[in-house]
Amino acid sequence: MKALDVEPFFAALKAANPQPLSELEYSSVFELLVAVLLSAQATDAGVNKATRRLFVVARTPPQMLALGEEGIAAYIRTIGLYRSKARHLIQTCRLLVEQHEGEVPCTREALQALPGVGRKTANVILNVAFGEPTCAVDTHVFRVANRTGLAPGRDPLQVEQALLARIPAPYALDAHHWLILLGRYVCLARKPQCWRCVVARWCDFEPKTTA
Repeated sequence: MKALDVEPFFAALKAANPQPLSELEYSSVFELLVAVLLSAQATDAGVNKATRRLFVVARTPPQMLALGEEGIAAYIRTIGLYRSKARHLIQTCRLLVEQHEGEVPCTREALQALPGVGRKTANVILNVAFGEPTCAVDTHVFRVANRTGLAPGRDPLQVEQALLARIPAPYALDAHHWLILLGRYVCLARKPQCWRCVVARWCDFEPKTTA
């Protein structure tokens, strides 16, 4: 993608969706952390289905600890890798209570020190909860960045760094939401739906698909 095409690319995404939001359901920073931690190799819809039940009985780290690993597992068993996620969640809640007074930390270093929290999860929390212009690279963002020519890279970190270097400042805060939604609903893995894509004219992918 040419440098001159980057700004209109994001301007079109913003015009189509001025205030993009995460599709995960949460009502606090801690609930967001739980939802993102559970979302690895799972759909947002699947996570929401589980957390709607879980958050009724446990909305804070102490309440999660009171449930215990098996108690949490019972609520999230419909999610992939639920046992390891329940274990990580218990370990994370323990650290939040012991080291952070039960609050979710606002630095990358502290977030990534929590069990089950990698760079992508930390980026989501920093962006959505604390307003930092980070760019979480999941499978959708990785595919869109490479396919469009916006920020080609061999691995998520390389793509993330390329995105941060190319995304114009006015769009930095919401960019990862736009890219995730584009990949989830339009720029699909098997066949991108170019005929209904608002940024197709700036995208390097060829040949463009038709309905």
